[in-house]
Amino acid sequence: MENIKIKSLPNKEERHRLFGSVPPGPKTKPTEKNKMSDLQNVEKDFLFDIDTVGIANVKHPIFVNSNLQPTHQTTVATFQFESSISKNNKGTNMSRFTEQLNQYHEQGFTADLSTLKSFTYELAQRLGKDDATISVAFPWFYERKGPQSNLVGMNHADISITVSYDAKKGYSVVASLSALITTLCPCSKEISEYSAHNQRGNVTMEVTFTDDFDDTSLDWKELLLEAAESNASARIHPVLKRPDEKIVTEQAYENPRFVEDMVRLVAADLYEMTFVRKFKVSCRNEESIHMHDAIASLTYDKEK
Repeated sequence: MENIKIKSLPNKEERHRLFGSVPPGPKTKPTEKNKMSDLQNVEKDFLFDIDTVGIANVKHPIFVNSNLQPTHQTTVATFQFESSISKNNKGTNMSRFTEQLNQYHEQGFTADLSTLKSFTYELAQRLGKDDATISVAFPWFYERKGPQSNLVGMNHADISITVSYDAKKGYSVVASLSALITTLCPCSKEISEYSAHNQRGNVTMEVTFTDDFDDTSLDWKELLLEAAESNASARIHPVLKRPDEKIVTEQAYENPRFVEDMVRLVAADLYEMTFVRKFKVSCRNEESIHMHDAIASLTYDKEK
């Protein structure tokens, strides 16, 4: 369509009217908060208790501490906040969730267990409830060097932490880490005259911490990452020169792994971690010569 030169435009107010804007109507309802109706706090028999109510998919910057470089980093987290309500309450005050999040942000929100526990306790108090839960998911970055060149690049793993507070039961902390690895097929290596197919795998570990665990003494992220990577055929690298690539591919050939092997080997490492009470390990390989993915998972509770 040919553009026709416009000689002059109506002013912005006239343009808005042209596209449907109308003047404000009469205002009859109160503007002072103490005079406004609060439907969420209505108390009546509303038939059922609600297990959880809250807000989800809240993106916000946070700080993360790490034993690996960079030791103090900023990342973007996705939050979810929940609490229960009884059948005698109509709803919850959604604004209180984000109000508290902003207060913690102003203080420098670091996603460690101590801070998250304090957050859930204070959130329960703010809501006037006996329980509250915070879930936070974020990418955690760490430096990785080429095995011979020592050239540095940045890798990342996906972290999630869920902290629940209950006035009677105390705290519950569940965390997960998902990391990418390389796996080389043992069957392909066994039956082929030369070479073997390999693929990228994704190992996910979901762990429940012991009640007395405090992450100020050790970095659980680093330990879970090592459990995944040290049991793989080879590690993933952001920067590889030819001498590095030779080392990595030969290492993968020397350490073939099925998905079944991966979950069992990682489970053995988690079993030896005294701060882990129970865990689930899963692995998904994006097969390079098949149309499907290969998957395996394993769950173990040390207290049973």
